[in-house]
Amino acid sequence: MSNTQSSAPPVTLTIAGSEATGGAGAQADLRTFQELGVYGITALTCIVSFDPANEWQHRFVPVDQQVIADQLEAIQTTYPLTTVKLGMLGTPATIDTVATSLKSQEWDNVVLDPVLICKGQEPGAALDTDQALTAKILPLATFVTPNHFEAESLSGISIRTLEDLKEAARIIHRKSGAVVLAKGGVRIEGPDAVDVYFDGETLEVLSTPKIGDVAVSGAGCTLAAAVAAELAKGATPLDAARTAKEFVTEGIRNRVTSNAPFDAVRQGGARSSD
Repeated sequence: MSNTQSSAPPVTLTIAGSEATGGAGAQADLRTFQELGVYGITALTCIVSFDPANEWQHRFVPVDQQVIADQLEAIQTTYPLTTVKLGMLGTPATIDTVATSLKSQEWDNVVLDPVLICKGQEPGAALDTDQALTAKILPLATFVTPNHFEAESLSGISIRTLEDLKEAARIIHRKSGAVVLAKGGVRIEGPDAVDVYFDGETLEVLSTPKIGDVAVSGAGCTLAAAVAAELAKGATPLDAARTAKEFVTEGIRNRVTSNAPFDAVRQGGARSSD
């Protein structure tokens, strides 16, 4: 084997939606992979674009199921994959397609960003998708990164304090068997943005000073993608969580502004701080 081959970075897959402004979704995942030194590839599940004329709601278009299956067949045949990050799936049909693909091989790392709500979807459709995700994808995950809302939904408890967030992480771990990084972000009162890591034995609070008091687009996608990248390189789950937290913090600190009423994480933020 040549030196070029032996030093090749691990191939890491994201199964996610395209977000047209580039602030989140597969675009954010691929930039994160590049920054952290893994070779990123993607299978697109849906196309999402904001509607500036309707309070920046999502316009959501699912990718045809055969197209999703074809993408995954090509990817899984081409590369010896061990790590996948899951983002927006969007419909029960897509969840079925992705679950079938995941079950067709062994994985070392299945990192789930449990995107439960896409603004613009009908409430009934969103509920069906949430239930399918919980039933069919969550049990396949090895690492899950719910935000505040998702942690409440998956745990079934209200999260107002750090202690609530810790309990939610424990409950989600019991339900899924996965390592959990439950994100409090700016929604837990206090000067720090806190996330809770729990793997069934180790519970650790990851804390950094808050940078503003409004959520930034792409933070959740970037965090999960960073975890996946670090796991693909051989990091322990706890070290992957720590690195991901630092990476996202720098991305928020060096955020990208635009004409949209929200800012976006800059995945190269750590370099711009040097």
